[in-house]
Amino acid sequence: MTLSSAIQIPGLGRLIEDTGLGWYQSEPVPVPVLGNLPCRFIVDGYVDDAAPEEFHAAIQTFLALDASALASAAPSIFAYYRDVTDDILASGDDDWYVEIEGPDDVLDHVRFGNEPTVTRDLDHDGHVYFSLECECAWEQEHGLQLVFRDGRTVTKVGPYDGHLTNSSAWDDDSLDGIVYHTLR
Repeated sequence: MTLSSAIQIPGLGRLIEDTGLGWYQSEPVPVPVLGNLPCRFIVDGYVDDAAPEEFHAAIQTFLALDASALASAAPSIFAYYRDVTDDILASGDDDWYVEIEGPDDVLDHVRFGNEPTVTRDLDHDGHVYFSLECECAWEQEHGLQLVFRDGRTVTKVGPYDGHLTNSSAWDDDSLDGIVYHTLR
């Protein structure tokens, strides 16, 4: 990592620039929605953004979230689990099969990532998003991506693909607002 300048962002403190990758990284900050997991935030596009105060507001909102935000997303996460599990069982390869009773239990099988990426979606809706790559017991290869729009609510779940919305992932505007788009 090639380090250069530093910036201050409310809620995250001092962030150091990684000039090789072009973003800034914070020191660990406890994140309540993730059970106070210490996270190093990756902030991309902030320095040149026309409205950095929107990053500040989204970060403040995200750091104020509690577990209810994840509980609201649990049915969508469980739907993702079911799709993967159905495919595993249909193929006869049940080495990775994990039994999860329902949405209330699905988060027990997720290991949250500790490097949320904060960026503005300049190609689509212009919102500030938090993307988090997680590990999950049912999908060893692609894991679980959780995306929070404006730090308020989970607006996308599924395999980690780096996209901030399902409409951009599938290049389909009819998927705008869909939290989980089935893989089928």
